Amino acid sequence: MRLYLTALKPTDSVTDGFLPAARALGCEVTILTDRPERHSLPETSETSEVPMASRVEVLHCDVRDARAVVDAIAHHHPPDAVFSNSDHIQAETALAAAYFGLPGKDWRACVDAKNKALTRRRLAAAGVESVRSVRLAPGDPPPRDLPFPAVVKPREGVASEDVVLVGDADELARTVRAIRDRRPGEALVVEEYLDGPLHTMETLGDGERIHVLGGFRTTLGPPPYFVEERLDWEGDPPGRDHVLRALRALGAGFGACHTEYVMTAAGPRIIEVNYRVIGDHCDFLLADLLDVPLFELILGVHLGAAPDAPGPAKGHGTALSLVADRSGTVVAAPGAVDPPPGEPARLWHRPLRAVGDRVDLSHTNRDYLGVVRAVGPDRAGVDAAIAAFTAGNPWVIA
Repeated sequence: MRLYLTALKPTDSVTDGFLPAARALGCEVTILTDRPERHSLPETSETSEVPMASRVEVLHCDVRDARAVVDAIAHHHPPDAVFSNSDHIQAETALAAAYFGLPGKDWRACVDAKNKALTRRRLAAAGVESVRSVRLAPGDPPPRDLPFPAVVKPREGVASEDVVLVGDADELARTVRAIRDRRPGEALVVEEYLDGPLHTMETLGDGERIHVLGGFRTTLGPPPYFVEERLDWEGDPPGRDHVLRALRALGAGFGACHTEYVMTAAGPRIIEVNYRVIGDHCDFLLADLLDVPLFELILGVHLGAAPDAPGPAKGHGTALSLVADRSGTVVAAPGAVDPPPGEPARLWHRPLRAVGDRVDLSHTNRDYLGVVRAVGPDRAGVDAAIAAFTAGNPWVIA
């Protein structure tokens, strides 16, 4: 089988998740990317039990252009699946899969999920929910009729970049100007602030059925920014019926989907729908908790398989992002950690920076220094393992 995987920059989800899963499924993999020099291929031993057919190659392609993706595939090997885990090129990848008559996402759902203004429009039109929101095209003045506090964000942003809480009209105007200086020519969204606990729901669908895998309760850093610092497992996320109605209204029922929402006093309200698997190492945490080959299940859907619903999670899990609190240079850092056998609470640490790296505080997920994830029979054991690790293994910025 030939799997085409479209990608921009390398990610751990692809390198350590989807590529090993593709090998396990016996796929030959062609990575299409506009940055081929940055994609190092995983090594396989000549004595490995991985089938020899499971080779990986990298080809240059303008993956932001569906026509280029189609052309590259058409002049290479016949495809069995076309897949991406990138936020930015879901629609282009879906169009390429549709061109070759392969299982895939509806490209319109990809566009509606990625574009936060279209998400609001589609959910309101379907009668799922109504959130006061205004799209600002480049040059449009800030709205005058939204209640405060309000949130300003890029229409198609990621990683909490330039997502800011504002308290009045003057602060809104200053924030819009500042974001436009950094993002000339991009559209913004200004919407009412949704007050309440922040949750996620993780799903896997085959176009007919949507399986709820579970979700996480999200802890944010201090306002006015929205940096995700900690996610704690929730096996039965609150508001699941509302989120499922939203996903069906958007048509987001194929493959993996990561939805963020707030439980407000008026009920659940969607923040954003990320039409790919959850990131920041929570995908690995999800696989550990459910004890399933999650990445293989996701690729299997794109290869035409109908997944069964995984069983309940095995205990509790937490992902803690270690966030820089100042700008400076990393002078001390813990290395990668894998859990030793026999521990009741298993803990992993993956550094995202290295000693000598310069950190310029951005108040986004780009400020992450490392990620700790832990699973165990109960929350108390997980919390204790994380506390012990972070106390004994500090990141130091000077």
